[in-house]
Amino acid sequence: MKIEILYEDNDLLVANKPAGMLVVPDRFNASLTSMNKELEKQVGGKIWVVHRLDRDTSGVICFAKNETAHRYLSILFQERDMNKYYAGLVKGVVVPEDGRIENFLAEHPANNGKMIVARKGKHAVTDYKVAAQWPLYALVQFQIHTGRTHQIRVHMQSIGHPLVADELYGDGKPFKLSEIKRKYRLSDKDEEERPLLSRLALHAYKLEFYKEDGTHVVAEAPLPKDMAACVKQLDKWSPQAHP
Repeated sequence: MKIEILYEDNDLLVANKPAGMLVVPDRFNASLTSMNKELEKQVGGKIWVVHRLDRDTSGVICFAKNETAHRYLSILFQERDMNKYYAGLVKGVVVPEDGRIENFLAEHPANNGKMIVARKGKHAVTDYKVAAQWPLYALVQFQIHTGRTHQIRVHMQSIGHPLVADELYGDGKPFKLSEIKRKYRLSDKDEEERPLLSRLALHAYKLEFYKEDGTHVVAEAPLPKDMAACVKQLDKWSPQAHP
């Protein structure tokens, strides 16, 4: 699989991560293809991981091409000098249509790999704005100011609007056309309905930062096909409430 490179120079590259691909290998999924190894083959050299996206999250991700750039970019992330923007399809009518979610996140005491809102956790800040609202779903844009594990997923669950197909923080149900199209009928050749989207509905659509030499880097990736298909069908069969 050839990975789309959105920006590249001598120090770094920014790529468009496909949903379902690991950023780096892990011990639980050792047999799966990892993005860093595929990119090393593609560019013909070593790259360093600067930050990560969840396996099912698609979109913009940055890698360093040398140790100096890796140190600098890592500091940008630590000091929150890298602007990170996401888009997600969530359940329900989101009110208010924009706002800030600010609290503390910690690991779940009994469920390994899950995060919860907790007083003694790490500070987490997410700004959100509704881009399109339908009766049952909303497309929401996010800017995260901290980089906590599952931050957007936990924050949206905390206000009652989990991301579509989120198995950990929502009901995990895929997006199906039959939910929004009246008198939906299966085609004669299908025995059961195929979901339009069956993975976590979250996409990193933009990354913006300044390099050490002052170069302004802005990398963007449009909504992937599965999320775009959901938006298209929602517009067709479920008229927007707002905006």
